[in-house]
Amino acid sequence: MLKLKIEKVAHGGVFIARHDSKVVFVSGAIPGELVEAKVVQDTKSFLRAETVEVIEASEHRVKHFWKAALKGAGGAEFGHIELSYQRVLKTQVLKEALSRMAGIESEVIVEAAPGDQENQGLRYRTRVQLNVDESGTAGPSKIRTNEIVFTRDLPLAVKEIEELGLHLKNFNGVDKIKIAASNTGNSQWLIDKKVNGDKQLIERVAGRTFRLSPGSFWQAHLKGPELLTACVSEFAKLLNLDPEKQNLDLYSGAGLFSATLSAQFDGAKFLAIESSKQAIAYGERSSHDLDNLRFHQADVLKFLRSQTAGTFDTIILDPPRSGAANKVVEQLIRLTPRNMIYVACDPVALARDLKTLGAAGYNVKAMRAFDIFPHTHHFETVVALAR
Repeated sequence: MLKLKIEKVAHGGVFIARHDSKVVFVSGAIPGELVEAKVVQDTKSFLRAETVEVIEASEHRVKHFWKAALKGAGGAEFGHIELSYQRVLKTQVLKEALSRMAGIESEVIVEAAPGDQENQGLRYRTRVQLNVDESGTAGPSKIRTNEIVFTRDLPLAVKEIEELGLHLKNFNGVDKIKIAASNTGNSQWLIDKKVNGDKQLIERVAGRTFRLSPGSFWQAHLKGPELLTACVSEFAKLLNLDPEKQNLDLYSGAGLFSATLSAQFDGAKFLAIESSKQAIAYGERSSHDLDNLRFHQADVLKFLRSQTAGTFDTIILDPPRSGAANKVVEQLIRLTPRNMIYVACDPVALARDLKTLGAAGYNVKAMRAFDIFPHTHHFETVVALAR
């Protein structure tokens, strides 16, 4: 047990303190607090600890909204922090990552998604995964373990998901359950790979209809797709797309960004690259009215390696949480697009890639960040770059 003074927030949903010249990463704390914490990991370079008692509390501390999180369930590691202050902390994480790793001094503030402040950041998740233990209990896992926490409620999920009651049932012999609810009223859940409920999900974004394959990626926040699409569209207008050249949408999924932009920029040509055959099929079905959008199934890196420099005007990329791999960024630079729009869900991975792109002559023209994961340390950042 250690008595620790919390200094600041760190990336990953933990907070920094110091003990005997070692950095201590503390969960369940807030900057400025004095806490009693239990060490759960001791390495040569750092300690990891969990808050057991708050001796001097921050003015931003609130009662946690979810009993399961108090038992260690992941997915709400910021639930003890007042919602608007969560965004202050996320803004600090973004600012530090950009400054330290990319040499970019940012004044960007992480913005709230519409309605979240009024709803206390609850009932926003349209995608939920439950893991199942050997006894058949389904629920969230404890942080950094495979242990399942039983919960009677799912306060971050939209009501439609909680009312299905799947978290209250026994699923002996099952590995995981993925549940999704669309903004048009569809519900679907995969018990391992078996599809239940509606056979397809239909989402409406920016006046367009998107049909999704079972288990396909879609932003989890109810307002997330509309918010990010509006930002990508805003940045595309700022960058003034060249209608004579091909534009590229990497990691496209069902074509959320490319289909929206294809409809908005009459005559501009878009090519959507996605590795999932199912996502491509559903993306083509959703965009059959757009003559200026094509889909191509391919691994992003292999596709980029096969292309000729100078082919593309603007490249949009929405890579996984780890960011675009170094080899992908190298290929983006080799292809010399005039512009890029980078949608990132990890600020450190983003800063790493922006440093490389900046060294190659790409400058940040605009940046916005959105808190579409309330009560967690995650958020999304969208960056417009030009040479």
